[in-house]
Amino acid sequence: MATPDIKVACFGEVLWDIFPGGDRRAGGAPFNVAYHLSKMGVEVNMISSVGHDELGRELLQKIQNWKISTAGIQINNTYPTSTVVATIDEHHDAHYDIVSDVAWDYMEFNPVNQAMVATSDALVFGSLATRNERTRNTLFQLLEASSYPVFDINLRAPHYDVHVIKDLLYKTHLAKFNKAELRMLIDFMGKSYTTEEDSVNFLRDTFGIGEVIVSKGSKGALYADHHDFYSIPTIPIQVKDTVGSGDSFLAGFLSKRLEQGTSATAMMHQAVSLGAFVTAQEGACPEYTLADFISFREDAAQKHG
Repeated sequence: MATPDIKVACFGEVLWDIFPGGDRRAGGAPFNVAYHLSKMGVEVNMISSVGHDELGRELLQKIQNWKISTAGIQINNTYPTSTVVATIDEHHDAHYDIVSDVAWDYMEFNPVNQAMVATSDALVFGSLATRNERTRNTLFQLLEASSYPVFDINLRAPHYDVHVIKDLLYKTHLAKFNKAELRMLIDFMGKSYTTEEDSVNFLRDTFGIGEVIVSKGSKGALYADHHDFYSIPTIPIQVKDTVGSGDSFLAGFLSKRLEQGTSATAMMHQAVSLGAFVTAQEGACPEYTLADFISFREDAAQKHG
């Protein structure tokens, strides 16, 4: 179990994912990370914004029911609560139609959120929330207060700017990519892609990033801690859908990374275990207990070593 005094702030979008048939689920990449960190026993503050509307009230209530603080979630009187139309393809992968000009596009910098970041062990943020100048400026201000900025790169066209991505990477201590995003960024930088290790070394040397994670789906994951590289295979499971699997992977990693004296192997094992556990269920934030996850992790370790 995670140490109770670990605190993490997650910055960015909270929203309703609308699935085929009208099923509505709370989501947003940074919120998914917050949800799973909370399940791991970490104290989490979500920094975001919802509209002054029924969907916003429902979302705040749902988050509170999950015992996650909403003190950092602003209420916007002008822009609505975010909704995203999600479709699932034949490979169980999700595709999203992300509506613009929603509440989390217009997040204000305030002393409450600044204090949350300053007193947290990490600040988790993604690239989607930087699509609007207001929220982007707020993020850059909050980054100045963070002792451990964690950048979860989500390159969803057309909602990102390569120059902003680069500016954020210069301020990042831990960067997480999936393999496609790593290739895209290397391409943006005008460099030929050869190997994951070469790409990670290039990013570390260019931006001064200490740690990089590359999640590779069924091919496992890679973690680089400065010049040390660690690879771990995935856990074979029956895939229900891949919605939020990368977010749960990151939450699993951070829940161990922020503990004192944890080995890189233990961090990665926790990451792939939680990613597999969530991928075997429907949705990004399935209902479960820490005991459910520990049982899955130990069972998987016995079966697959």
